[in-house]
Amino acid sequence: MPLMINIAVTLQNQLKNLSIQNLYRQRRIIESPQGVKVCVNGKQVVNFCSNDYLGLANHPDVVLAFKKAVDYYGIGSGSAHLICGHSTAHHALEEELADFTGRPRALLFSTGYMANLGVITTLVGHGDSVFEDRLNHASLLDGGLSSGALFKRYRHKDVAQLAQLLQQAKGNKLIVTDGVFSMDGDFAPLTELAQTAKENNSWLMVDDAHGLGVIGKQGGGLLDYYGLSADDVPVLMGTFGKGFGTFGAFVAGSETLIESLIQKARTYIYTTALPPAVAEATRASLSIIRSEHWRKDRVHSLTNYFKVGAKLLDLPIMPSCSAIQPIMIGESHRATTLSNTLFEQGFLVSAIRPPTVPKGTARLRITFSALHEEWQIDHLLAAIKKFL
Repeated sequence: MPLMINIAVTLQNQLKNLSIQNLYRQRRIIESPQGVKVCVNGKQVVNFCSNDYLGLANHPDVVLAFKKAVDYYGIGSGSAHLICGHSTAHHALEEELADFTGRPRALLFSTGYMANLGVITTLVGHGDSVFEDRLNHASLLDGGLSSGALFKRYRHKDVAQLAQLLQQAKGNKLIVTDGVFSMDGDFAPLTELAQTAKENNSWLMVDDAHGLGVIGKQGGGLLDYYGLSADDVPVLMGTFGKGFGTFGAFVAGSETLIESLIQKARTYIYTTALPPAVAEATRASLSIIRSEHWRKDRVHSLTNYFKVGAKLLDLPIMPSCSAIQPIMIGESHRATTLSNTLFEQGFLVSAIRPPTVPKGTARLRITFSALHEEWQIDHLLAAIKKFL
């Protein structure tokens, strides 16, 4: 008789192994609104790990837009977009996002993860091919794996290797990349990727979650930064939980792309729409992004300030031009210990460990908001230098 494996015992052993390897994840409880200063487990700390780059998560105009929408729409959307959940707030936001990105249409998704899965599985399937940067976000990788297409990962930003893989591919071809890589903070070589895509009759999809609102002359993200059009990058995905300070995601592109997603993307069809109040809050955020360029400029200035200070202290920072500034630590236990030590000193900085990053590359992931002050960065740098 075969030995029956107890699922609970298996899970307990897996959790024990994670703890032994210093890979066990624990949540900290935030007891205050999001901002540069937060209360965590009863302790006031300076927050250096939020993706609220522009400081909009608790902006009074965004909060007011949400409250007014709640008074009008209530809380829930009631259903999926295709049933009875698509409100005038959702529709107005989609139109404004299309204008912001310079594309004919935009489509809302409830999360970035769902957007990426929905797009990739709609565009390619069995008999097709999908190519992804090795350091892409998990949602992009999962979308590629779920599609049923031939799935290939190319070396990080290695366009030459990608070109070789494309030449051997069959069926419809889709290249998928992050714009700003979320754990390294570096930029994808979008100009070269767009050219390679055209040369190989392939579509290019960019997840610009960490770029939109924060990078580019108009805050239009990596495509704005590189001067690329919708013809260069047919599929653009963005999220609201970072630069916009709210929640949710969208995909922007051609009429054909958006209508295809409405008809075929399972993660769009079979999920409840965002609350209309979140859509209205995001409209307020978008208005601020388009009018207050000082916010993105401030993020850039603070990032450079940190980089100069870190280099003077000979800290092992990684080559990043974005608001994401990782400090390479290496060993998971050391990264966790340093993160906890910084917390005791009044700084909230996340330790990023495998499997989020490759083995042996655990790091502190430091991020900046437009609302940080230089003296806070000075104190953080001094603490890191002292305990590193």
